[in-house]
Amino acid sequence: MQWIDLRSDTVTQPTAEMRAVMVEAVVGDDVYGEDPTVQRLQAMSAERLGKEAGLFVPSGTMGNLIGVLAHCGRGDEVIMGSLAHTFLFEAGGVAALGGVHPHTLPNLPDGTIALEDIRLAVRDANNPHYPTSRLIVLENTHNRCGGVAVPVEFMLAVKEIADANGLKMHLDGARIFNAETELGVAAAELAQPFDSVTFCLSKGLCAPVGSVLCGSKPFIQQALRLRKMLGGGMRQAGILAAAGIIALEKMTLRLGEDHRRAAELGDLLASVDGLRVEKKAHATNMVFVNLDESIQGSAGEIAGRLKSLGVLASPTGARQFRLVLHYWISDADVKATAQAFRQALSV
Repeated sequence: MQWIDLRSDTVTQPTAEMRAVMVEAVVGDDVYGEDPTVQRLQAMSAERLGKEAGLFVPSGTMGNLIGVLAHCGRGDEVIMGSLAHTFLFEAGGVAALGGVHPHTLPNLPDGTIALEDIRLAVRDANNPHYPTSRLIVLENTHNRCGGVAVPVEFMLAVKEIADANGLKMHLDGARIFNAETELGVAAAELAQPFDSVTFCLSKGLCAPVGSVLCGSKPFIQQALRLRKMLGGGMRQAGILAAAGIIALEKMTLRLGEDHRRAAELGDLLASVDGLRVEKKAHATNMVFVNLDESIQGSAGEIAGRLKSLGVLASPTGARQFRLVLHYWISDADVKATAQAFRQALSV
């Protein structure tokens, strides 16, 4: 069966062009700093994000973990949203491996955090009872707040708080190029307030593996050591980096198609009896859909019916779905998905 897979943009596969350049990639031992394709990807990434240097890492989770560990010592505290990916879905790595204490604050529906909450969260550095506030982590786009792009004005306001209190800032920018596309603001401008930023090559950009962590040259030198410590040192990684270069050069330019299809899917599903579609400003490639009270059965049960109709969808709650649009979803798939929901709900 040809699946319509809307579970995540992580299910994307390399394009034909990516597969071709991977075969022909010039490689070397990257742990020795001798892989020219990795070096090119890192330099391109740093330039696109407006930073001095970049580091190719196996995953976004590792990139965020390295970012936190490079800024914080054991017993330090990192401030982040209660719906942050780093808090919810990265296995507690900052605490388990770094001894860094997460201080979570409520995320607002638009992906931001109340500025006054952030101000009040900063600890009194002179009080020995408290951990030391060291870092603020933000996210753009914000996954669990509807995949929304967070405007740079909020980031700049948080930067003022950070600077006033001597804190560093890290951006989980896994889908920062979706934010760039939606807001019409260059990724470098979105990343400018931050001391470090990660972005993912293997979600909507279709590369098979990897993320890039960017920051200053001294920061990346420290991050390189941490990558080795965490087992992330790769050898002839240029085979993977070659696909990442195509992702940066070409796939970042077509994300608007995913956003358009997401909006169209949301409109179609809004007309299906029993569904409530969350409509948000600055939405990108995600559609969050809720089952209303008239529908019998849970999201998990509906997902099973959808699967029998060829549609893969991830429940994100007892009565909610997150549907993620990506390169491998066509206009015809959007229409077929809406029809599948109608059939699944009519049982």
